[in-house]
Amino acid sequence: MKLEDKITESVIAAVKALYGADVENAQIQLQKTKKDIQGDFTLVVFPLLKISCKSPEQTAAEIGNYVKEHLVEVSDIFVIKGFLNFVLAGDIWVRELEKIDAEQNFGFISATEKSPLVMIEYSSPNTNKPLHLGHIRNNLLGFSLSRILQAVGNEVVKTNIVNDRGIHICKSMLAWKRYGNGATPESLGQKGDHLVGDYYVKFDKEYKAQIKELMAGGMSEEDAKQKAPLMLEAQDMLRKWESGDAEVIALWKKMNSWVYAGFDETYNRLGVSFDKIYYESQTYLEGKKKVEEGLAKGLFFKKEDGSVWADLTNEGLDEKLLLRGDGTSVYMTQDIGTAKLRYDDYKIDKMIYVVGNEQNYHFQVLSKLLYRLGFEWGKDLVHFSYGMVELPEGKMKSREGTVVDADDLMDEMERNSFEISKELGRQDTTTEAELKETSRKVAMGALKYFILKVDPRKNMTFNPKESIDFNGNTGPFIQYTYARIQSILRKAIAQNIDVNSKIADNLSLSQKELDLIQNLSTFPAVLQQAANEYSPSVIANYVFDLAKEFNQFYHDFSMLREENEDLRLFRLKLSRNVARVIKNALYLLGIEAPEQM
Repeated sequence: MKLEDKITESVIAAVKALYGADVENAQIQLQKTKKDIQGDFTLVVFPLLKISCKSPEQTAAEIGNYVKEHLVEVSDIFVIKGFLNFVLAGDIWVRELEKIDAEQNFGFISATEKSPLVMIEYSSPNTNKPLHLGHIRNNLLGFSLSRILQAVGNEVVKTNIVNDRGIHICKSMLAWKRYGNGATPESLGQKGDHLVGDYYVKFDKEYKAQIKELMAGGMSEEDAKQKAPLMLEAQDMLRKWESGDAEVIALWKKMNSWVYAGFDETYNRLGVSFDKIYYESQTYLEGKKKVEEGLAKGLFFKKEDGSVWADLTNEGLDEKLLLRGDGTSVYMTQDIGTAKLRYDDYKIDKMIYVVGNEQNYHFQVLSKLLYRLGFEWGKDLVHFSYGMVELPEGKMKSREGTVVDADDLMDEMERNSFEISKELGRQDTTTEAELKETSRKVAMGALKYFILKVDPRKNMTFNPKESIDFNGNTGPFIQYTYARIQSILRKAIAQNIDVNSKIADNLSLSQKELDLIQNLSTFPAVLQQAANEYSPSVIANYVFDLAKEFNQFYHDFSMLREENEDLRLFRLKLSRNVARVIKNALYLLGIEAPEQM
Protein backbone atom coordinates (compact mmCIF):
# COMPACT_ATOMS: atom_id res chain seq x y z
CA MET A 1 0.00 0.00 0.00
CA LYS A 2 1.25 3.48 -0.86
CA LEU A 3 2.30 5.74 2.01
CA GLU A 4 -0.39 8.33 1.27
CA ASP A 5 -3.03 5.58 1.27
CA LYS A 6 -1.86 4.41 4.70
CA ILE A 7 -2.07 7.95 6.06
CA THR A 8 -5.52 8.44 4.54
CA GLU A 9 -6.78 5.23 6.17
CA SER A 10 -5.35 6.31 9.51
CA VAL A 11 -7.00 9.75 9.25
CA ILE A 12 -10.36 8.09 8.51
CA ALA A 13 -9.88 5.88 11.59
CA ALA A 14 -8.95 8.96 13.64
CA VAL A 15 -12.15 10.79 12.64
CA LYS A 16 -14.20 7.71 13.57
CA ALA A 17 -12.48 7.25 16.93
CA LEU A 18 -12.39 10.94 17.91
CA TYR A 19 -15.72 12.19 16.57
CA GLY A 20 -17.77 9.06 15.88
CA ALA A 21 -18.21 9.90 12.20
CA ASP A 22 -17.64 7.90 9.04
CA VAL A 23 -15.92 9.75 6.18
CA GLU A 24 -15.12 8.70 2.63
CA ASN A 25 -11.68 8.72 1.04
CA ALA A 26 -12.79 11.57 -1.21
CA GLN A 27 -13.31 13.81 1.85
CA ILE A 28 -9.66 13.44 2.90
CA GLN A 29 -7.54 16.08 1.19
CA LEU A 30 -3.98 14.80 1.48
CA GLN A 31 -1.17 16.24 -0.61
CA LYS A 32 2.60 16.39 -0.76
CA THR A 33 3.91 19.09 1.59
CA LYS A 34 5.14 22.20 -0.21
CA LYS A 35 8.88 22.74 -0.44
CA ASP A 36 10.55 24.72 2.35
CA ILE A 37 7.85 23.62 4.82
CA GLN A 38 8.62 20.88 7.31
CA GLY A 39 6.77 17.67 6.58
CA ASP A 40 6.22 15.04 3.91
CA PHE A 41 2.43 14.98 3.53
CA THR A 42 -0.14 17.66 4.40
CA LEU A 43 -3.76 17.11 5.43
CA VAL A 44 -6.18 19.97 4.74
CA VAL A 45 -8.32 19.97 7.88
CA PHE A 46 -11.03 22.51 6.92
CA PRO A 47 -13.43 19.94 5.30
CA LEU A 48 -13.52 18.05 8.65
CA LEU A 49 -14.44 21.00 10.90
CA LYS A 50 -18.21 20.41 10.60
CA ILE A 51 -17.61 16.93 11.99
CA SER A 52 -15.22 17.90 14.80
CA CYS A 53 -17.05 21.13 15.76
CA LYS A 54 -13.67 22.46 16.92
CA SER A 55 -11.13 24.99 15.71
CA PRO A 56 -8.83 24.11 12.80
CA GLU A 57 -5.78 24.00 15.10
CA GLN A 58 -7.42 21.77 17.70
CA THR A 59 -8.87 19.41 15.07
CA ALA A 60 -5.49 19.11 13.35
CA ALA A 61 -3.69 18.43 16.65
CA GLU A 62 -6.15 15.73 17.72
CA ILE A 63 -6.11 13.92 14.37
CA GLY A 64 -2.32 14.28 14.13
CA ASN A 65 -1.67 12.82 17.58
CA TYR A 66 -3.97 9.88 16.87
CA VAL A 67 -2.23 9.11 13.55
CA LYS A 68 1.23 9.48 15.12
CA GLU A 69 0.26 7.04 17.86
CA HIS A 70 -1.27 4.45 15.53
CA LEU A 71 0.90 4.66 12.39
CA VAL A 72 4.55 3.68 12.84
CA GLU A 73 5.54 5.42 9.60
CA VAL A 74 4.74 8.85 11.09
CA SER A 75 7.55 10.14 13.32
CA ASP A 76 6.28 13.68 13.96
CA ILE A 77 3.50 16.15 13.19
CA PHE A 78 3.27 19.92 12.76
CA VAL A 79 0.10 22.00 12.86
CA ILE A 80 -0.02 25.21 10.84
CA LYS A 81 -3.49 26.71 11.24
CA GLY A 82 -5.83 24.43 9.25
CA PHE A 83 -3.05 22.28 7.86
CA LEU A 84 -1.61 19.16 9.46
CA ASN A 85 1.86 18.14 8.28
CA PHE A 86 3.05 14.56 8.75
CA VAL A 87 6.80 13.82 8.99
CA LEU A 88 7.75 10.27 8.05
CA ALA A 89 10.66 8.41 9.60
CA GLY A 90 13.84 8.33 7.49
CA ASP A 91 13.95 4.53 7.31
CA ILE A 92 10.47 4.58 5.81
CA TRP A 93 11.85 6.45 2.82
CA VAL A 94 14.77 4.02 2.52
CA ARG A 95 12.27 1.15 2.34
CA GLU A 96 10.30 3.16 -0.22
CA LEU A 97 13.45 3.44 -2.36
CA GLU A 98 13.97 -0.34 -2.13
CA LYS A 99 10.37 -0.88 -3.27
CA ILE A 100 10.86 1.49 -6.22
CA ASP A 101 14.10 -0.26 -7.12
CA ALA A 102 12.43 -3.70 -7.03
CA GLU A 103 9.50 -2.67 -9.26
CA GLN A 104 10.56 -3.36 -12.83
CA ASN A 105 8.14 -0.92 -14.50
CA PHE A 106 7.76 1.52 -11.63
CA GLY A 107 4.75 3.77 -12.16
CA PHE A 108 3.47 1.97 -15.26
CA ILE A 109 0.25 -0.09 -15.32
CA SER A 110 -0.18 -2.93 -17.79
CA ALA A 111 -3.37 -3.19 -19.84
CA THR A 112 -5.72 -6.09 -19.21
CA GLU A 113 -8.63 -7.64 -21.11
CA LYS A 114 -10.92 -5.21 -19.27
CA SER A 115 -8.90 -2.10 -20.14
CA PRO A 116 -10.77 0.56 -22.11
CA LEU A 117 -9.81 1.02 -25.77
CA VAL A 118 -8.78 4.60 -26.44
CA MET A 119 -8.22 5.83 -29.98
CA ILE A 120 -6.10 8.94 -30.50
CA GLU A 121 -6.14 10.85 -33.80
CA TYR A 122 -3.25 13.16 -34.54
CA SER A 123 -1.22 14.60 -37.42
CA SER A 124 -4.05 15.00 -40.03
CA PRO A 125 -1.85 16.41 -42.82
CA ASN A 126 -2.91 17.68 -46.25
CA THR A 127 -1.25 16.12 -49.25
CA ASN A 128 -0.60 19.50 -50.87
CA LYS A 129 2.32 20.49 -48.63
CA PRO A 130 5.02 19.09 -46.35
CA LEU A 131 4.68 18.93 -42.57
CA HIS A 132 5.52 22.18 -40.79
CA LEU A 133 6.13 23.45 -37.26
CA GLY A 134 2.41 23.37 -36.40
CA HIS A 135 2.29 19.70 -37.43
CA ILE A 136 5.29 19.03 -35.20
CA ARG A 137 3.41 20.23 -32.12
CA ASN A 138 0.37 18.20 -33.12
CA ASN A 139 2.37 15.00 -33.72
CA LEU A 140 4.45 15.32 -30.57
CA LEU A 141 1.39 15.97 -28.39
CA GLY A 142 -0.57 13.09 -29.91
CA PHE A 143 2.26 10.57 -29.73
CA SER A 144 3.21 11.52 -26.16
CA LEU A 145 -0.42 11.35 -25.07
CA SER A 146 -0.69 7.84 -26.57
CA ARG A 147 2.26 6.67 -24.45
CA ILE A 148 0.93 8.34 -21.31
CA LEU A 149 -2.53 6.78 -21.64
CA GLN A 150 -1.00 3.39 -22.39
CA ALA A 151 1.22 3.71 -19.31
CA VAL A 152 -1.83 4.08 -17.03
CA GLY A 153 -3.40 0.85 -18.29
CA ASN A 154 -5.39 1.73 -21.42
CA GLU A 155 -5.37 -0.10 -24.72
CA VAL A 156 -4.38 2.59 -27.20
CA VAL A 157 -4.75 2.82 -30.99
CA LYS A 158 -2.85 5.64 -32.71
CA THR A 159 -4.56 6.85 -35.86
CA ASN A 160 -4.13 9.45 -38.58
CA ILE A 161 -6.59 10.91 -41.09
CA VAL A 162 -4.95 12.18 -44.28
CA ASN A 163 -6.69 15.03 -46.11
CA ASP A 164 -6.02 13.76 -49.62
CA ARG A 165 -8.92 15.27 -51.58
CA GLY A 166 -10.43 18.67 -52.31
CA ILE A 167 -9.66 21.89 -54.13
CA HIS A 168 -6.35 22.49 -52.31
CA ILE A 169 -5.02 19.15 -53.58
CA CYS A 170 -6.09 20.02 -57.12
CA LYS A 171 -4.21 23.33 -56.91
CA SER A 172 -0.89 21.51 -56.46
CA MET A 173 -1.80 19.01 -59.19
CA LEU A 174 -2.73 21.71 -61.68
CA ALA A 175 0.38 23.81 -60.99
CA TRP A 176 2.64 20.77 -61.48
CA LYS A 177 0.81 19.85 -64.67
CA ARG A 178 1.17 23.38 -66.10
CA TYR A 179 4.62 24.36 -64.82
CA GLY A 180 6.37 21.18 -63.68
CA ASN A 181 7.81 19.98 -67.01
CA GLY A 182 7.59 16.38 -65.76
CA ALA A 183 9.75 17.01 -62.66
CA THR A 184 9.88 14.16 -60.12
CA PRO A 185 11.47 13.80 -56.67
CA GLU A 186 14.15 11.64 -58.28
CA SER A 187 14.93 14.08 -61.10
CA LEU A 188 15.22 17.00 -58.67
CA GLY A 189 16.78 15.12 -55.75
CA GLN A 190 13.98 16.52 -53.57
CA LYS A 191 11.58 15.00 -51.05
CA GLY A 192 8.22 14.40 -52.68
CA ASP A 193 6.19 16.36 -50.13
CA HIS A 194 8.50 19.36 -50.65
CA LEU A 195 8.11 19.15 -54.42
CA VAL A 196 4.31 19.07 -54.22
CA GLY A 197 4.32 21.88 -51.64
CA ASP A 198 6.40 24.05 -53.99
CA TYR A 199 3.69 23.74 -56.64
CA TYR A 200 0.99 24.67 -54.12
CA VAL A 201 2.92 27.89 -53.52
CA LYS A 202 3.41 28.28 -57.30
CA PHE A 203 -0.37 28.03 -57.85
CA ASP A 204 -1.01 30.81 -55.34
CA LYS A 205 1.62 33.05 -56.92
CA GLU A 206 0.22 32.62 -60.46
CA TYR A 207 -3.38 32.87 -59.19
CA LYS A 208 -2.67 36.21 -57.52
CA ALA A 209 -1.02 37.49 -60.70
CA GLN A 210 -4.17 36.59 -62.68
CA ILE A 211 -6.40 38.33 -60.12
CA LYS A 212 -4.26 41.45 -60.33
CA GLU A 213 -4.45 41.40 -64.14
CA LEU A 214 -8.25 40.98 -64.16
CA MET A 215 -8.68 43.80 -61.64
CA ALA A 216 -6.49 46.05 -63.80
CA GLY A 217 -9.02 45.40 -66.58
CA GLY A 218 -11.84 46.74 -64.41
CA MET A 219 -13.13 43.59 -62.69
CA SER A 220 -13.94 43.66 -58.98
CA GLU A 221 -11.64 41.72 -56.65
CA GLU A 222 -14.40 39.25 -55.72
CA ASP A 223 -15.26 38.55 -59.37
CA ALA A 224 -11.57 38.28 -60.28
CA LYS A 225 -11.02 35.63 -57.59
CA GLN A 226 -13.93 33.57 -58.90
CA LYS A 227 -13.19 34.00 -62.63
CA ALA A 228 -9.40 33.68 -62.67
CA PRO A 229 -8.61 30.97 -65.26
CA LEU A 230 -6.42 28.99 -62.83
CA MET A 231 -9.19 28.74 -60.23
CA LEU A 232 -11.75 27.74 -62.83
CA GLU A 233 -9.38 25.08 -64.11
CA ALA A 234 -8.71 23.79 -60.57
CA GLN A 235 -12.46 23.54 -59.92
CA ASP A 236 -12.89 21.65 -63.20
CA MET A 237 -10.11 19.26 -62.15
CA LEU A 238 -11.91 18.64 -58.84
CA ARG A 239 -15.13 17.81 -60.67
CA LYS A 240 -13.22 15.38 -62.90
CA TRP A 241 -11.65 13.78 -59.82
CA GLU A 242 -15.05 13.30 -58.21
CA SER A 243 -16.43 11.75 -61.42
CA GLY A 244 -13.46 9.35 -61.59
CA ASP A 245 -11.66 10.78 -64.63
CA ALA A 246 -8.83 8.30 -65.32
CA GLU A 247 -6.16 10.89 -66.20
CA VAL A 248 -6.86 13.07 -63.14
CA ILE A 249 -7.00 10.07 -60.83
CA ALA A 250 -3.67 8.79 -62.15
CA LEU A 251 -2.02 12.18 -61.55
CA TRP A 252 -3.58 12.35 -58.08
CA LYS A 253 -2.23 8.91 -57.15
CA LYS A 254 1.24 9.69 -58.50
CA MET A 255 1.63 12.98 -56.67
CA ASN A 256 0.14 11.59 -53.44
CA SER A 257 2.64 8.71 -53.54
CA TRP A 258 5.45 11.28 -53.60
CA VAL A 259 3.94 13.04 -50.60
CA TYR A 260 3.43 9.84 -48.57
CA ALA A 261 7.05 8.84 -49.05
CA GLY A 262 8.10 12.27 -47.80
CA PHE A 263 5.70 12.14 -44.84
CA ASP A 264 7.06 8.73 -43.78
CA GLU A 265 10.60 10.08 -43.75
CA THR A 266 9.55 13.04 -41.56
CA TYR A 267 7.52 10.85 -39.19
CA ASN A 268 10.52 8.53 -38.77
CA ARG A 269 12.78 11.46 -37.89
CA LEU A 270 10.20 12.76 -35.41
CA GLY A 271 9.93 9.28 -33.90
CA VAL A 272 6.14 9.09 -34.22
CA SER A 273 4.04 6.30 -35.68
CA PHE A 274 0.46 5.18 -36.29
CA ASP A 275 -1.41 1.92 -35.95
CA LYS A 276 -3.96 2.79 -38.62
CA ILE A 277 -4.14 5.48 -41.30
CA TYR A 278 -7.42 6.61 -42.86
CA TYR A 279 -7.85 8.72 -46.01
CA GLU A 280 -10.59 11.27 -46.63
CA SER A 281 -10.92 10.03 -50.20
CA GLN A 282 -12.24 6.79 -48.68
CA THR A 283 -14.21 8.19 -45.74
CA TYR A 284 -16.26 11.01 -47.27
CA LEU A 285 -18.56 8.60 -49.14
CA GLU A 286 -19.22 6.70 -45.89
CA GLY A 287 -20.08 10.03 -44.29
CA LYS A 288 -22.60 10.83 -47.01
CA LYS A 289 -24.27 7.45 -46.45
CA LYS A 290 -24.56 8.03 -42.69
CA VAL A 291 -26.02 11.51 -43.26
CA GLU A 292 -28.55 10.13 -45.75
CA GLU A 293 -29.48 7.41 -43.24
CA GLY A 294 -29.95 10.09 -40.58
CA LEU A 295 -32.11 12.11 -42.97
CA ALA A 296 -34.31 9.07 -43.65
CA LYS A 297 -34.72 8.55 -39.87
CA GLY A 298 -35.72 12.17 -39.32
CA LEU A 299 -32.54 13.05 -37.48
CA PHE A 300 -31.69 15.76 -40.04
CA PHE A 301 -33.70 17.97 -42.40
CA LYS A 302 -33.44 19.13 -46.02
CA LYS A 303 -33.75 22.73 -47.21
CA GLU A 304 -35.32 23.90 -50.48
CA ASP A 305 -31.98 23.92 -52.29
CA GLY A 306 -31.50 20.22 -51.48
CA SER A 307 -28.86 20.77 -48.80
CA VAL A 308 -29.02 18.60 -45.65
CA TRP A 309 -28.72 20.14 -42.19
CA ALA A 310 -28.71 19.18 -38.51
CA ASP A 311 -30.73 21.37 -36.16
CA LEU A 312 -28.79 21.63 -32.89
CA THR A 313 -30.42 24.84 -31.63
CA ASN A 314 -32.19 23.04 -28.79
CA GLU A 315 -28.75 21.92 -27.56
CA GLY A 316 -27.30 25.42 -27.47
CA LEU A 317 -25.64 25.20 -30.88
CA ASP A 318 -26.59 26.30 -34.42
CA GLU A 319 -27.91 24.60 -37.51
CA LYS A 320 -25.06 22.69 -39.19
CA LEU A 321 -24.63 22.00 -42.91
CA LEU A 322 -23.89 18.31 -43.63
CA LEU A 323 -24.39 18.02 -47.40
CA ARG A 324 -24.44 20.84 -49.94
CA GLY A 325 -27.31 21.26 -52.38
CA ASP A 326 -25.25 19.58 -55.13
CA GLY A 327 -24.70 16.55 -52.88
CA THR A 328 -21.04 17.24 -52.11
CA SER A 329 -19.74 16.74 -48.58
CA VAL A 330 -18.22 19.11 -46.04
CA TYR A 331 -15.58 18.44 -43.37
CA MET A 332 -18.24 17.40 -40.86
CA THR A 333 -19.54 14.75 -43.26
CA GLN A 334 -16.03 13.37 -43.69
CA ASP A 335 -15.49 13.21 -39.92
CA ILE A 336 -18.73 11.27 -39.52
CA GLY A 337 -17.62 8.82 -42.22
CA THR A 338 -14.20 8.41 -40.63
CA ALA A 339 -15.82 7.76 -37.25
CA LYS A 340 -18.04 5.10 -38.79
CA LEU A 341 -15.09 3.28 -40.38
CA ARG A 342 -13.10 3.47 -37.16
CA TYR A 343 -15.92 1.98 -35.15
CA ASP A 344 -16.21 -0.81 -37.72
CA ASP A 345 -12.49 -1.55 -37.22
CA TYR A 346 -12.28 -1.07 -33.45
CA LYS A 347 -14.78 -1.16 -30.60
CA ILE A 348 -13.78 2.26 -29.27
CA ASP A 349 -14.53 3.23 -25.66
CA LYS A 350 -13.07 6.72 -25.97
CA MET A 351 -12.04 8.84 -28.95
CA ILE A 352 -9.51 11.66 -28.62
CA TYR A 353 -8.97 14.16 -31.43
CA VAL A 354 -5.70 16.12 -31.26
CA VAL A 355 -6.65 19.23 -33.22
CA GLY A 356 -5.90 22.96 -32.78
CA ASN A 357 -8.17 25.20 -30.75
CA GLU A 358 -9.56 26.94 -33.84
CA GLN A 359 -11.72 23.81 -34.27
CA ASN A 360 -13.33 23.89 -30.80
CA TYR A 361 -16.86 24.49 -32.14
CA HIS A 362 -16.46 21.83 -34.85
CA PHE A 363 -15.89 19.14 -32.24
CA GLN A 364 -18.76 20.29 -30.04
CA VAL A 365 -21.00 19.73 -33.06
CA LEU A 366 -19.34 16.45 -34.07
CA SER A 367 -19.89 15.05 -30.57
CA LYS A 368 -23.63 15.78 -30.76
CA LEU A 369 -23.96 14.37 -34.27
CA LEU A 370 -22.09 11.14 -33.59
CA TYR A 371 -24.16 10.46 -30.49
CA ARG A 372 -27.35 11.23 -32.43
CA LEU A 373 -26.23 8.74 -35.10
CA GLY A 374 -25.79 5.97 -32.52
CA PHE A 375 -22.10 6.15 -31.63
CA GLU A 376 -22.20 5.90 -27.83
CA TRP A 377 -18.65 7.16 -27.44
CA GLY A 378 -19.50 10.27 -29.45
CA LYS A 379 -21.15 11.84 -26.41
CA ASP A 380 -17.88 11.77 -24.49
CA LEU A 381 -15.37 12.29 -27.29
CA VAL A 382 -12.39 14.37 -26.26
CA HIS A 383 -11.14 17.27 -28.34
CA PHE A 384 -7.54 17.67 -27.18
CA SER A 385 -7.53 21.35 -28.07
CA TYR A 386 -4.08 22.89 -28.25
CA GLY A 387 -2.77 26.37 -29.00
CA MET A 388 -0.85 27.57 -32.01
CA VAL A 389 2.92 27.53 -32.24
CA GLU A 390 4.90 30.38 -33.79
CA LEU A 391 8.50 31.44 -34.21
CA PRO A 392 9.89 34.66 -32.72
CA GLU A 393 9.40 36.17 -36.21
CA GLY A 394 5.64 35.60 -36.10
CA LYS A 395 2.91 33.56 -37.79
CA MET A 396 3.30 31.20 -40.74
CA LYS A 397 1.32 31.03 -44.00
CA SER A 398 1.33 27.92 -46.19
CA ARG A 399 0.07 29.53 -49.40
CA GLU A 400 2.79 32.17 -49.30
CA GLY A 401 5.52 29.65 -48.60
CA THR A 402 6.42 31.23 -45.25
CA VAL A 403 5.86 28.15 -43.12
CA VAL A 404 8.67 26.67 -41.05
CA ASP A 405 9.23 23.33 -42.72
CA ALA A 406 9.54 20.41 -40.27
CA ASP A 407 12.49 18.84 -42.09
CA ASP A 408 14.37 22.14 -42.35
CA LEU A 409 13.84 22.79 -38.65
CA MET A 410 15.12 19.33 -37.69
CA ASP A 411 18.15 19.80 -39.95
CA GLU A 412 18.92 23.11 -38.25
CA MET A 413 18.51 21.61 -34.78
CA GLU A 414 20.87 18.73 -35.59
CA ARG A 415 23.49 21.08 -37.06
CA ASN A 416 23.34 23.31 -33.99
CA SER A 417 23.61 20.32 -31.65
CA PHE A 418 26.61 18.95 -33.53
CA GLU A 419 28.41 22.32 -33.48
CA ILE A 420 27.76 22.76 -29.75
CA SER A 421 29.15 19.27 -29.05
CA LYS A 422 32.29 20.10 -31.05
CA GLU A 423 32.72 23.37 -29.18
CA LEU A 424 32.52 21.47 -25.90
CA GLY A 425 35.32 19.19 -27.10
CA ARG A 426 33.18 16.04 -27.19
CA GLN A 427 34.76 14.91 -30.48
CA ASP A 428 37.96 14.22 -28.50
CA THR A 429 36.34 11.26 -26.73
CA THR A 430 34.11 9.81 -29.47
CA THR A 431 34.04 9.10 -33.20
CA GLU A 432 32.36 11.53 -35.57
CA ALA A 433 29.62 8.98 -36.34
CA GLU A 434 28.89 8.51 -32.63
CA LEU A 435 28.96 12.27 -32.11
CA LYS A 436 26.45 12.77 -34.93
CA GLU A 437 24.11 10.13 -33.51
CA THR A 438 24.27 11.66 -30.04
CA SER A 439 23.76 15.12 -31.58
CA ARG A 440 20.64 13.81 -33.33
CA LYS A 441 19.22 12.50 -30.04
CA VAL A 442 20.02 15.76 -28.27
CA ALA A 443 18.56 17.88 -31.09
CA MET A 444 15.31 15.91 -31.13
CA GLY A 445 15.20 15.92 -27.34
CA ALA A 446 15.58 19.71 -27.39
CA LEU A 447 12.82 20.15 -29.97
CA LYS A 448 10.37 17.77 -28.31
CA TYR A 449 10.91 18.93 -24.76
CA PHE A 450 10.65 22.64 -25.61
CA ILE A 451 7.27 22.04 -27.25
CA LEU A 452 5.90 19.52 -24.74
CA LYS A 453 6.85 21.41 -21.56
CA VAL A 454 4.26 24.10 -22.41
CA ASP A 455 0.65 23.64 -21.31
CA PRO A 456 -0.88 22.34 -24.58
CA ARG A 457 -3.85 24.69 -24.28
CA LYS A 458 -1.62 27.74 -24.56
CA ASN A 459 -0.16 29.37 -27.67
CA MET A 460 3.61 29.19 -27.69
CA THR A 461 6.67 30.62 -29.40
CA PHE A 462 9.34 28.10 -30.36
CA ASN A 463 12.92 29.40 -30.13
CA PRO A 464 15.38 26.88 -31.65
CA LYS A 465 18.48 28.44 -30.04
CA GLU A 466 16.93 28.62 -26.59
CA SER A 467 15.67 25.03 -26.78
CA ILE A 468 19.10 23.46 -27.25
CA ASP A 469 20.78 25.09 -24.24
CA PHE A 470 22.47 22.52 -21.97
CA ASN A 471 21.42 24.55 -18.91
CA GLY A 472 17.99 25.53 -17.68
CA ASN A 473 14.60 24.01 -18.41
CA THR A 474 15.56 22.17 -21.60
CA GLY A 475 15.65 18.65 -23.00
CA PRO A 476 19.47 18.55 -23.25
CA PHE A 477 19.81 19.43 -19.55
CA ILE A 478 17.62 16.47 -18.60
CA GLN A 479 19.35 14.14 -21.07
CA TYR A 480 22.74 15.23 -19.72
CA THR A 481 21.60 14.45 -16.16
CA TYR A 482 20.68 10.93 -17.25
CA ALA A 483 24.01 10.47 -19.08
CA ARG A 484 25.90 11.79 -16.03
CA ILE A 485 24.29 9.15 -13.81
CA GLN A 486 25.08 6.41 -16.31
CA SER A 487 28.73 7.51 -16.23
CA ILE A 488 28.74 7.29 -12.43
CA LEU A 489 27.22 3.80 -12.53
CA ARG A 490 29.76 2.60 -15.11
CA LYS A 491 32.56 3.80 -12.84
CA ALA A 492 30.94 2.00 -9.89
CA ILE A 493 30.92 -1.25 -11.87
CA ALA A 494 34.57 -0.69 -12.80
CA GLN A 495 35.32 -0.39 -9.07
CA ASN A 496 33.44 -3.69 -8.39
CA ILE A 497 30.71 -1.97 -6.37
CA ASP A 498 27.56 -4.10 -6.25
CA VAL A 499 24.72 -1.59 -6.56
CA ASN A 500 22.17 -4.43 -6.16
CA SER A 501 23.08 -5.00 -2.50
CA LYS A 502 20.48 -4.24 0.18
CA ILE A 503 20.66 -0.77 1.71
CA ALA A 504 21.61 -0.77 5.40
CA ASP A 505 19.00 0.18 8.02
CA ASN A 506 19.20 3.26 10.23
CA LEU A 507 21.16 5.40 7.79
CA SER A 508 21.38 9.06 8.69
CA LEU A 509 20.14 10.80 5.56
CA SER A 510 20.13 14.46 4.58
CA GLN A 511 16.95 16.33 3.70
CA LYS A 512 18.11 16.52 0.06
CA GLU A 513 18.35 12.71 -0.08
CA LEU A 514 14.93 12.29 1.50
CA ASP A 515 13.47 14.87 -0.89
CA LEU A 516 14.82 12.94 -3.88
CA ILE A 517 13.20 9.69 -2.74
CA GLN A 518 9.93 11.51 -2.11
CA ASN A 519 10.12 13.04 -5.58
CA LEU A 520 10.67 9.59 -7.10
CA SER A 521 7.74 8.16 -5.16
CA THR A 522 5.34 10.69 -6.71
CA PHE A 523 6.03 9.55 -10.27
CA PRO A 524 2.97 7.22 -10.49
CA ALA A 525 0.69 10.01 -9.24
CA VAL A 526 2.24 12.50 -11.69
CA LEU A 527 1.73 10.04 -14.53
CA GLN A 528 -1.92 9.58 -13.56
CA GLN A 529 -2.38 13.36 -13.38
CA ALA A 530 -0.90 13.77 -16.87
CA ALA A 531 -3.35 11.13 -18.17
CA ASN A 532 -6.34 12.68 -16.40
CA GLU A 533 -5.52 16.16 -17.71
CA TYR A 534 -4.35 14.99 -21.16
CA SER A 535 -1.19 17.00 -20.60
CA PRO A 536 2.36 15.84 -21.43
CA SER A 537 3.56 19.11 -19.86
CA VAL A 538 2.87 17.58 -16.43
CA ILE A 539 5.47 14.87 -17.15
CA ALA A 540 7.90 17.36 -18.73
CA ASN A 541 7.89 19.70 -15.75
CA TYR A 542 8.12 16.83 -13.28
CA VAL A 543 11.21 15.33 -14.94
CA PHE A 544 12.91 18.73 -15.13
CA ASP A 545 12.34 19.25 -11.38
CA LEU A 546 13.71 15.76 -10.70
CA ALA A 547 16.82 16.39 -12.82
CA LYS A 548 17.38 19.78 -11.20
CA GLU A 549 17.01 18.30 -7.72
CA PHE A 550 19.46 15.49 -8.55
CA ASN A 551 22.07 17.93 -9.84
CA GLN A 552 21.87 19.92 -6.61
CA PHE A 553 22.34 16.67 -4.68
CA TYR A 554 25.25 15.64 -6.94
CA HIS A 555 26.91 19.01 -6.35
CA ASP A 556 26.63 18.76 -2.54
CA PHE A 557 27.39 15.09 -1.83
CA SER A 558 30.09 12.57 -2.71
CA MET A 559 29.19 9.26 -4.25
CA LEU A 560 32.10 7.17 -5.48
CA ARG A 561 34.43 8.95 -3.06
CA GLU A 562 32.12 8.52 -0.07
CA GLU A 563 34.08 6.57 2.59
CA ASN A 564 31.01 5.16 4.34
CA GLU A 565 30.23 2.10 2.19
CA ASP A 566 26.59 1.91 3.30
CA LEU A 567 26.01 5.55 2.46
CA ARG A 568 27.86 5.17 -0.87
CA LEU A 569 25.65 2.20 -1.81
CA PHE A 570 22.52 4.13 -0.87
CA ARG A 571 23.51 7.13 -3.00
CA LEU A 572 24.38 4.97 -5.99
CA LYS A 573 21.08 3.12 -5.76
CA LEU A 574 19.24 6.41 -5.37
CA SER A 575 21.04 7.76 -8.45
CA ARG A 576 20.22 4.63 -10.46
CA ASN A 577 16.53 5.03 -9.74
CA VAL A 578 16.56 8.73 -10.54
CA ALA A 579 18.05 7.79 -13.92
CA ARG A 580 15.43 5.08 -14.41
CA VAL A 581 12.55 7.48 -13.73
CA ILE A 582 14.15 10.15 -15.94
CA LYS A 583 14.41 7.63 -18.77
CA ASN A 584 10.79 6.50 -18.32
CA ALA A 585 9.55 10.09 -18.20
CA LEU A 586 11.50 10.96 -21.35
CA TYR A 587 10.07 7.84 -23.02
CA LEU A 588 6.57 9.16 -22.29
CA LEU A 589 7.56 12.36 -24.09
CA GLY A 590 8.99 10.42 -27.03
CA ILE A 591 12.54 11.51 -26.16
CA GLU A 592 15.59 9.25 -26.27
CA ALA A 593 17.97 9.13 -23.28
CA PRO A 594 21.62 8.99 -24.48
CA GLU A 595 23.90 6.79 -22.40
CA GLN A 596 26.69 9.32 -22.79
CA MET A 597 26.98 12.91 -23.93
